[in-house]
Amino acid sequence: MSITEDLAVHRTWWKESNVYQIYPASFKDSNGDGIGDIPGIVSELDYIAGLGVDIVWLCPCYKSPQVDMGYDISDYKDIHEQYGTLSDIDDLISGLHKRSLKLVMDLVVNHTSDKHQWFQSAISSKNSPYRDWYIWKNPKYAADGSRLPPNNWSAAFGGSAWEYDEKSDEYYLHLYAKEQPDLNWENPKVREAVHDIVRFWLDRGVDGFRLDVINQISKDPAMPDAPITNPAAKYQTGNMFYSSGPRLHEYLQGLGKILKEYNAFSVGEMPGVYDPTEIIKAVGFERNELNMIIQFEIVNLDIGSTGRFTPRTWALTELKEIVNKWETFMQVNDGWNAIYLENHDQARSVSRFASDAPNVRRVAAQMLATFLGFQSGTIFVYQGQELGLANVPKTWGVAKYRDIESLNNYAENVAAGASQEVLASILSEMQKKARDNARTPMQWDETTYAGFSSVVPWMDVNEDYQEWNAKAQVNDASSVYAYWQSVFRLRKEFKDILVYGTFSLVDALNENVFAYKRTYGSSDALIVTLFKDTETKWAVPEEYLKPGKILLSNYDRIDIAGEIVLRPFEAFVLLL
Repeated sequence: MSITEDLAVHRTWWKESNVYQIYPASFKDSNGDGIGDIPGIVSELDYIAGLGVDIVWLCPCYKSPQVDMGYDISDYKDIHEQYGTLSDIDDLISGLHKRSLKLVMDLVVNHTSDKHQWFQSAISSKNSPYRDWYIWKNPKYAADGSRLPPNNWSAAFGGSAWEYDEKSDEYYLHLYAKEQPDLNWENPKVREAVHDIVRFWLDRGVDGFRLDVINQISKDPAMPDAPITNPAAKYQTGNMFYSSGPRLHEYLQGLGKILKEYNAFSVGEMPGVYDPTEIIKAVGFERNELNMIIQFEIVNLDIGSTGRFTPRTWALTELKEIVNKWETFMQVNDGWNAIYLENHDQARSVSRFASDAPNVRRVAAQMLATFLGFQSGTIFVYQGQELGLANVPKTWGVAKYRDIESLNNYAENVAAGASQEVLASILSEMQKKARDNARTPMQWDETTYAGFSSVVPWMDVNEDYQEWNAKAQVNDASSVYAYWQSVFRLRKEFKDILVYGTFSLVDALNENVFAYKRTYGSSDALIVTLFKDTETKWAVPEEYLKPGKILLSNYDRIDIAGEIVLRPFEAFVLLL
């Protein structure tokens, strides 16, 4: 049996779906407080449906102190008051279902907020019934008697991964902010509580979950010191001790059993895991754990050895190797990919991987849509990506940034006495890669505050909103929005080949052209994208010099010959 025939046996709705991600604080403000909300999302459901997606992924909107923009949850069964109410969520579910769209909630169960009643009880006393719901350790002591954390792990947002509680003389673990204590999944009561939360939302009509840093729920119980990979840093990444812990798949199968019962969608975020043989345990079709995972190899391409805010130069062949690795591994091993370039944790792809220069921005964004949209996997588009929205202006100073990761990193460097030259370099890298770039308010029209709100928003609107907005694109056949509509339409129209077909690289060593082939039975589709802002000659491989049809082009290409001249950021799809 061929690979394609074998994959066809496992056709399912979530493989054929496309996902649109919404960051609620920045999507649409309905009540004039400067913060996006759920009624604002409901007001734009026709816009979302018109794009041609099938699923909406909603970032956390649960009750939260908002230390990490809702990824610090204080009540899993209620809604953050600035976003709305449970009734508003019901309206959103109903509105989406009426349009044949599904809702995927973002669930954060590696950690809670320190304001969650579980942690409030746990920190109140060593005798609390919730004490063992979190991870506590005794201090270590240096030779001079000074108190030290239990190990040298660093937290993702800076400093130690351990916070000292003076009352009990113990530390609790937080892989992220100190206000985000990690749950102890070794405790069966924690697992039962998480399963109860999952059922609560599925019973309410939610269609599935994106599971935040779900691979980190199982830690090495020994919690040893991490190797010193950054000698200049006081604390070191302990990723190897919690990225794929010893009981991870046991825990995922517990969740997967419930998800399968409801035929629910699931995508797990799995940072720090680069080994496909580890990931296939989570997404293999017969494993009954998760449908797919979000991996980080592509979005880490431009990140330096000491973190997000250090530079790295990458080559197109590196990108090809990563894409080819995941595409071919999944098709041979009956897994599935989540395909993305942007989300709430990543910068804008047109600025990061192509160019947002005014003369090429539209075609560059369309090229990336082509590159992304015809790979094998479920396609994820983040709000504004469908419009080609760009990173924040280079003129922005640090005062305009809002994200805890950006601000903590900058402040740490200031406190360490970094030079103005170093601080300028960090700010430059923030402009390229900070999470803030994706979190500016959605650009709906050319009016004040981009039609996002009637008052000053919680975060400044990008200054290009008068030209780059939804109103200017939805009825423009040449727009980025219209191009994404075509991508989603073609994936449905040519489902056999563009969803279930096999993937193979074409001209793998070319450093300017990223071309690949999708094959199903006797049919081939050739996808060609130029990652360059100048005209480039490309010799079309002989096997493609036969009658075919251009299904999509971001210029006006109607056919190909032996050697063609690709225009800046040109892209096309050829069906043979």
